[in-house]
Amino acid sequence: MAIARTLAQFEEIQKNIGEPGGAVTIQPIAERTRLATGVEYIVIVDMEGIRYSHPVEERIGKKFIDVDLGPALANNEYISSAEGVLGPSVRAFVPVKIEEGTRQVGVVVVGILIPTIGFLLRTIQTQLYYSLGTGLIVGLLGSLYLARRIKKAMFSLEPEEIARLLEERVAIFQAMGEGIIAIDRDNQITVVNEEAQRILEKTSEDLIGKTITSIIPYSTLPEVLQTGEAQINQQMFLNDTMVLVNKVPVRFKGEIIGAVATFQDKTEINRLAEELTGVKAFIEALRVQNHEHKNKLHTIAGLIQLEKYEHALDYIFDLSEEQQEITGLLTKNICDDSIAGLLLGKYERAKELRIKLDIDRNTNFRELPSCLQTGELVIILGNLIENALDAVRMEKPERRKVFFSMLDTPENLTITVRDMGPGIPVEMREIIFQQGFSTKGSANCGLGLYLVKRYVNMGGGSILIQDANGGGVIFNINIPKEQGSQKKPS
Repeated sequence: MAIARTLAQFEEIQKNIGEPGGAVTIQPIAERTRLATGVEYIVIVDMEGIRYSHPVEERIGKKFIDVDLGPALANNEYISSAEGVLGPSVRAFVPVKIEEGTRQVGVVVVGILIPTIGFLLRTIQTQLYYSLGTGLIVGLLGSLYLARRIKKAMFSLEPEEIARLLEERVAIFQAMGEGIIAIDRDNQITVVNEEAQRILEKTSEDLIGKTITSIIPYSTLPEVLQTGEAQINQQMFLNDTMVLVNKVPVRFKGEIIGAVATFQDKTEINRLAEELTGVKAFIEALRVQNHEHKNKLHTIAGLIQLEKYEHALDYIFDLSEEQQEITGLLTKNICDDSIAGLLLGKYERAKELRIKLDIDRNTNFRELPSCLQTGELVIILGNLIENALDAVRMEKPERRKVFFSMLDTPENLTITVRDMGPGIPVEMREIIFQQGFSTKGSANCGLGLYLVKRYVNMGGGSILIQDANGGGVIFNINIPKEQGSQKKPS
């Protein structure tokens, strides 16, 4: 209605309605208005009903036939609905007047088509099909892209392959002889296997989701998580069980997301180490003896060739007596094959290096302190004697001497090693026990005395370093056996 009223007030329309060629002026005005406002049609007629504008230009100049036009020609404006040439519509009729509204010259009709139900359904159906088609295409493309991404993330494995692989990994994880615990960024336990549950004497329900320090208060796994530095081959007690622990950070795309600890019961490790240490010691002793016997056989052969038969016999008897003495001492007084083999091996090695290793004739060993294993005592003895041999190796022949004593009483195990080397300055007597410290300049050195100190401390013992009379140094180690002892078979 507003559009029709506005057009009825246009001066160009008022002047050209009813005039020959008036449509030339009126049609452009009506079409511009129709396109601008979005109405379906604007028809302007004169008092005879002749059209001066129409969306279909062929109908201009033809008579507008409609029963609703009559009241409008009688100076009335109103709205009606009817079936027109372009379809069902709602129309607004407004008279066009001139001479200050005293004379009517025509009518403006503005119509809006009323869509039918079928038209609406067809429109909705078209839009629905378009939407469904577009959605289907986008969905298919998205599914293909997502499937490719997922398959790439799953290393091109099918679901059943992933399930089988997971089952295999779980079986391997649970069958490992080492305990495994993993934590996340918040120090909460996320993974634990059966061996870890056995050592900790807890079920997975007791462990999963708990912080590691609430289960193992002295655990350094949070430290590994913070620093990103692995801790390898560390020993600790878990529920009175000595375990060997390795701790490493877990990284994903360069970022630390957790940490894993693996620990192995040292009972079995120590048993194997004791066997291996004893075997190695005997092999070393046999190797050195073989080398020495070759030299001695050459000496005997030379004496015989020189027809010094009496000297040859005396030489043979001296060798036999010396060998029987040291072998008899170790066999009689040392009740552990690993330790006896170690001492015999060091004795023969000293002879090979032209060093006199004097083993005290009162040396004896019957039982271990309760907090030590045989392998740990072997490490203590082996490192002390080897360091003493190294200390005198470059000395003059008269100073190339090492003294060893081990006294086993019901109360204590006392070990004494004395050399005639250059000695150890007082200011260095604590530093030498630090891990990695060495005066030998070798990448594999710097652990011996560190382990000695560690095992002596574990046994509740003490280490005393003194200057020896005449030069050199004395290591005195005392390990109490008050907490009980482990009997060793003879």
